[in-house]
Amino acid sequence: MIHLPPLPGYPDTKGIDHAVSHAVANLRMLEEGGVDGVLVENEYDRPHSIEAARKTIAAMTRITRALVQESESVIVGCEILLNDPKASLAVAAAAGAAFVRTDYFVDRMTRPEFGEFHIDPDALIAYRREIGAEHIMILADIQVKYATMVEPRPLKDSAQLACAKGADAVIVTGDLSGDAPTVEHLRQSGGCGLPVLIGSGLNHKNAATLLAECDGAIVGTSIMRSKSVGFDALELLMSHVAR
Repeated sequence: MIHLPPLPGYPDTKGIDHAVSHAVANLRMLEEGGVDGVLVENEYDRPHSIEAARKTIAAMTRITRALVQESESVIVGCEILLNDPKASLAVAAAAGAAFVRTDYFVDRMTRPEFGEFHIDPDALIAYRREIGAEHIMILADIQVKYATMVEPRPLKDSAQLACAKGADAVIVTGDLSGDAPTVEHLRQSGGCGLPVLIGSGLNHKNAATLLAECDGAIVGTSIMRSKSVGFDALELLMSHVAR
């Protein structure tokens, strides 16, 4: 993960040039640490908006493009929080990124502060085709952290539906950031023909056990120090990932 500082238009922003420099500095550490890809998010645009503002789309495009241009060894992806996968796809297409993450794809879910999220996987796939971005992978969370299912169903059913609706991989999280999914949850999410990724909670203590049950992980909390990648923490994690 590359967590961005507040972007222009949000409190405490230090401007777009600062955000670009922050992102590139984190990219360099992650590349040196040996990761395979980076995912950039507007993590500290607080409070989050459900749909992206124009200013956010513009800033994310510039930052993501800078990461694509500066990358020496990793693929780059992006996600605009909180729930605007079309905006994420538009940014990725304009910036030359390889993938997007969407927290809400096939599951009807709600959060107290936002209500029920709009989902329309068919429209998202159609939009990807409309803008000529079929090469951009959609990594889709199923039953994502922080939210509650409106119509509960087994995790394996969500994974199968995500597969049927055109996701390129499914992401499994715990209940909160830093909370890992269980081995059983990872196993339930497999078998649909898509790669299964951990979306929260991977650390140096559980890496060997959890990675044996899936295809990869997106890692933020365990490697972050003061809202940025901590190289010592990254090295510790990667020493266990490589085992």
